[in-house]
Amino acid sequence: MQTIRVWEKVDYDQFHQEIIPLNQPAHIKSVVGHWPAVTAGSDSPEAVVNYLKQYDSEKVIAALVGDPSIKGRFFYQPGLQALNFQKAQVTLGIGLDRLLAIQHDRNPHAIALQAIPVDQVMPGFQQLHRQPLLDENIGPTMWLGNRATVAPHYDIHDNLACVVAGRRQFTLFPPEQINNLYPGPMMTTPGGVPVSMVDISNPDLDQYPRYTEAEKSGQQAILEPGDGIFIPALWWHGVESLDALNILINYWWGGMSQSQLSANDSLMHSMLSIARLSPHKRAAWQRFFEYYVFRTESDPAAHLPAQLEDLVTQLSPELQAQLRDFLSKQLR
Repeated sequence: MQTIRVWEKVDYDQFHQEIIPLNQPAHIKSVVGHWPAVTAGSDSPEAVVNYLKQYDSEKVIAALVGDPSIKGRFFYQPGLQALNFQKAQVTLGIGLDRLLAIQHDRNPHAIALQAIPVDQVMPGFQQLHRQPLLDENIGPTMWLGNRATVAPHYDIHDNLACVVAGRRQFTLFPPEQINNLYPGPMMTTPGGVPVSMVDISNPDLDQYPRYTEAEKSGQQAILEPGDGIFIPALWWHGVESLDALNILINYWWGGMSQSQLSANDSLMHSMLSIARLSPHKRAAWQRFFEYYVFRTESDPAAHLPAQLEDLVTQLSPELQAQLRDFLSKQLR
């Protein structure tokens, strides 16, 4: 396993001009070390909980709760038909108080408050916790929990994740390692996208022998409070929370074309329509995708008038809306 490259004293220009274009993970030291919440977290878990609770709007948010027997690993039950945790609804304050109450338990329930939209649930927080590396229109999302493990998965957007309290270990794999990570189901998932079936902390190489190839390409880092990590879109990342109280804020951006259609939705549609065709037909469609979508050899619009409005060239917002409506009707 390789070590993720460490960057120091990164500013906005360096992040956008040097780090993002590399399309590689980046461990950015102390990027939000100046945040008041990080300062509170350095005092004690109680201090950061009290600090966060002053922003609690008491809106209901989602929580995952796993029995102590899962040892913090949010995953599947045997057979992959169901997940090994339950979903609950709590307020931010209730969730934080519960995490504090069990912080010294030797074998606690696994608790994760996930994907909290900060601007809606914690009004006023963002104004004092601005992200220096991104534009202000990219909103933050907060994640809270105790010691837990999230299996490697991918995001369709670029991701900047920053640790507020506790430590987190990130393990990343490049997109091309997908076949060596043994992805699970597409529809029943712990968090909306497939996860690797491999327990990367204790891999069963008899069942998942190709994981050794993924591990050779893996990159790893332990983030301290105030640190950030840049995760390019479609890079697989597993996350292990190492302390009894862990708080993280992340930002997603990019990964969508001007049409604002999800490439992941297109992938699932293609799986439904193409994956089980005959080998000859799949090969033919592969050639079409290479020509129209991936453009591996040439520009399919090169021989057409530049002013032509078409999928091959470019579409006005109005025509894009018409096409989305047409596709929606076709799917129905």
